[in-house]
Amino acid sequence: MFAILFANIVMERFCENENYSVMSATARIILDTRRMKIKTGKYPLKLQVSFQRVTQRYQTIFELAAVDYQKLSAPRINSDLLSMRGKIREIEKSAEEFIGEMDVFNFYQFERDFIVNHELFKPRKKQDEPEQPTPASYVFDFSPYKRRFPLFEEDHSRPGSISIVFFSYIKRLIEEQRLGTALSYQWAYNSLKKFRGNVLFTDITVGYLHQYEQYMRKKGTSRTTVGIKLRALRVMFNEAIAMGIIKREKHYPFGRRKYQIPTGRNIKKALVIDQIKAIYYHEPECPDERKAKDFWLFCYFGNGMNPKDVMYLRYKNIQDDFIVFIRSKTEHTTRTDPKPISVYINEDMRRIIEQRGNKDRSPENYIFPIIDPGLDAMQEYELIAAFTQFINDRMIRIGKRLGIEKRITTIVSRHSFSTHLKRSGISTEFIQEALGHMDKKTTENYLDGFENDVKKEYAGVLTAFKSKELKPPHATIQKADS
Repeated sequence: MFAILFANIVMERFCENENYSVMSATARIILDTRRMKIKTGKYPLKLQVSFQRVTQRYQTIFELAAVDYQKLSAPRINSDLLSMRGKIREIEKSAEEFIGEMDVFNFYQFERDFIVNHELFKPRKKQDEPEQPTPASYVFDFSPYKRRFPLFEEDHSRPGSISIVFFSYIKRLIEEQRLGTALSYQWAYNSLKKFRGNVLFTDITVGYLHQYEQYMRKKGTSRTTVGIKLRALRVMFNEAIAMGIIKREKHYPFGRRKYQIPTGRNIKKALVIDQIKAIYYHEPECPDERKAKDFWLFCYFGNGMNPKDVMYLRYKNIQDDFIVFIRSKTEHTTRTDPKPISVYINEDMRRIIEQRGNKDRSPENYIFPIIDPGLDAMQEYELIAAFTQFINDRMIRIGKRLGIEKRITTIVSRHSFSTHLKRSGISTEFIQEALGHMDKKTTENYLDGFENDVKKEYAGVLTAFKSKELKPPHATIQKADS
């Protein structure tokens, strides 16, 4: 009886509310790129406040072009930007202090007592006080996602089992529309369940993890894939500790002198410049191949842009001779506002936009007619996967025709872009900014090694003394002795 009661409490707390993970509201200044001011070409700066997965944005009196917004973090900027940066930091600091002094956060009180009459915010229409000012009444509809996530059909009644935390975390990712990440956690759970079932966290020891690794390796799974699955499990351990399900000092199996998650060596994915040249001048055999080649080259020339970002580009992202956008991948993974990426539109990209783009160039319209407004997140995810697969299948076919051994995929275009910049002497810092990476180490993983012929050429420098024109060293020595 007690076990059933405890299970119900766990389920109610962790599988329905999920508010355990939000200790307080967060506030930060962002550049709201959803709508550009047509006359000025600028975007409004807003204070973004998030609490229990609900977000409100409050417009400040400041506006900036995307290019100037990128300069705010630079050590040397003009006096106007320097003054604005100081006021932005003042807003963030005072907002954080105000939130910290609130007994229980709610948006109505925050807006009434902090935003209204604040000299650095634009006036807002005063809201009526809600009867229940918390956002907990909103219920997310998970029904469109149950087909792709079997965890919705699992039995989560066993207290302390891994399915409870996996399910809770995946639901949160779905609510945030991070479906690719959610599916990776579902796959990790599936793998662990096939190994020994829906075990308790307390059953997962250092020995368990070593045995799981051996089990996966015997199946032919790569070290990289094993590492991906176990990093997901490590996140679940940290979640379980935050929930109070387990204690770190007693049951955490990862770390020094415990279990070390395996890492795979980075497989070099970049093409050499002659292969890029061959692809560029290749004449496709059918319209589908021509279309795939155009989008692959658009990704390559566009700072190694991901297909998802290509799909979401709108005409408002075109600013003069540049495409300015924020990577979809970094919108949810950075605590600070991600910097926009600026891509110069070369003549090839301009041709592709002219030929493949929507003829209606309204600012809010998508550049390419790939995605339609009104789709739900699951439909968009499946469309992104289909678009990427369309490019990859046809480019692999082209690669085989050209005698290129590597599989020419969209990720290869990204690696090739970064690698060829590096070999041209471009700094890693510039490439990091172009790729939209927050961590320099991530950029370094993208940068490929040198081709074999370059290595041979450099090795020849070491044996230059063997030139026929040079006298043997011992002859010089003998002459000196005489």
